[in-house]
Amino acid sequence: MTVPVDQLSDPAVRAFVTALNANDRAAFQAVLTPGATMSDDGSDRDLAEWTEREVFSSNGHMDVESEADGGRSLVVSYRNDTWGAMRTAWRFDVDGGKVSRFETGQA
Repeated sequence: MTVPVDQLSDPAVRAFVTALNANDRAAFQAVLTPGATMSDDGSDRDLAEWTEREVFSSNGHMDVESEADGGRSLVVSYRNDTWGAMRTAWRFDVDGGKVSRFETGQA
């Protein structure tokens, strides 16, 4: 079972998932704080390069399985054209209504 995106608890995380699933670069950038950071499987990555490769050029999509921590921790079936589908965990730091950091990795 999945959690509908419009029912995610945290507004910034909801906007992040909505923009990612729509492959909307402008909306995605708008939900991030200036200087936002991220990590993948415990290693910090360049956010712009990573999102271009793992999300936008490969049609990334998040199907949220569950949420915790007020909507700032998600378990997601993530898929893209490069890797197919995988179960991933996502954790978000939100500052002033925008995502300042996210961490993802295999769940």
